[in-house]
Amino acid sequence: MVRGAYTLARVAVAVRAAACWLWWLGVVAAAPGTAVTFSPTGRRIGVMAGAALFLVAAAVAFLVRGGRYGERARGASRAAKSVFLQDRKVTARAWLRRRRWWLAAAFVVALASSAALPCAGGMLLAGIGAGMWFRSRRIARIERSRDALLWVRPDGDRTHYQLTGIAAGDAGPGGGPRRRG
Repeated sequence: MVRGAYTLARVAVAVRAAACWLWWLGVVAAAPGTAVTFSPTGRRIGVMAGAALFLVAAAVAFLVRGGRYGERARGASRAAKSVFLQDRKVTARAWLRRRRWWLAAAFVVALASSAALPCAGGMLLAGIGAGMWFRSRRIARIERSRDALLWVRPDGDRTHYQLTGIAAGDAGPGGGPRRRG
C-alpha cells in the first residue's frame, strides 16, 4: 500500500476521451471526401471502403486487449482514504495534452487520404473512436457488476487499478457525466 496522498484518474474517462476525439476528428476528416468529384478510385468506392474500414476498425478497437479491464478489475485494491480523485475534465484534458500531436497527425493523414480514397481515412478514424466508445461501455458493465469505480494513478503504474465506491468522483460508470436527479 502506498502511504501519503496521491492522485487517481478514472480509467473509463480516459477511454471515453479517446473515443470522443477520434470519432469527431474522423467525422470531420471524412466530410470533405463526400465533395471530391475526381479521384483515382471514385467517391462510391471510397465511401464503401470507408464503411468497411469503419466496421473493422470499430471491432478491432473494441476487441483488442479488451479483456484486460476485467482482469485488472479482479486484481484491483481499494483506494486509500488519502487519495485525490481527478475530475472528468482534468483527466480528459491531460489525456488530450499527452496525445495532441498524434491526433493532429492522424487527422492530417485521414484528411489527405481523401485525395486517393474519399472518406476512407476519416471513417477509419471514426471507427476506432466508435470501438473505444463501446470499450467504455464494457468498462461501465464491469464497474456496475462490481459496484465500484476503476481508477489508476496517472503518474505511476497504469496496470494496477484501484477501486472506490460507485458514488465517488464526478463521472458515472463508463466515464460519462453523472446523472443528477
